[in-house]
Amino acid sequence: MCRFLIVKSAVPLHPAEWLFRFAEMAERSRSADGDRQGDGWGIGGLDDAGVWRGAWSLRSIWEDESVFAEIPAYRLFLVHARSASFPGQKGKLAYNQPFIGESEAFVFNGLLRGVSLDHPVAGEIGAQKIWSLFGSLLPHGAIRDRFLALVRVLETSSREISALNLGLAWKGGFLAYCRSGPAGEYYRLRAAEASGLRMICSEPLSGCDFRPLPQDAIVRM
Repeated sequence: MCRFLIVKSAVPLHPAEWLFRFAEMAERSRSADGDRQGDGWGIGGLDDAGVWRGAWSLRSIWEDESVFAEIPAYRLFLVHARSASFPGQKGKLAYNQPFIGESEAFVFNGLLRGVSLDHPVAGEIGAQKIWSLFGSLLPHGAIRDRFLALVRVLETSSREISALNLGLAWKGGFLAYCRSGPAGEYYRLRAAEASGLRMICSEPLSGCDFRPLPQDAIVRM
């Protein structure tokens, strides 16, 4: 399954150091069935003008370390390493996260079964559909209310939730939700604060004291 990282910095931060740490984690990480995060990766960052910028690749993130130094500094960025759920869903850049809109950027990992909505949403794969669903909920509401609405719709529309992790960033900061359920620690999000940084990651990164997030709670950082 997928891994993601969200970083908020008090000052503009070149992401390279954190990309190396994240790539190291993603390369060694395995799900319970041995799954790896090798089907591409992406980064989205908020620039000084308040505009979201992104870069995506179909290579494994640990095979793309030569490009890390080219990525500009951001105060807020999201990184996602993808593991395709099905063989036919590999090799398409549009499937790679983060998904970026005009105001927000979004990451997801999890395992939902039997999702049934009362209206169609755009997207070819589940992650795209969840992003589209977010955009259709309370479009003029407060950011936390929209995020909570997404969580509740997914809860009520899914036959089974083995895991559900969501991250949403905007110029005011970021929100995260963690529900690892029976899937266990592999899906447990962790948080850390150090040297003017606030971070959430799918697994601990080297050199930082990451602590598990509370279950079934929305955390703002």
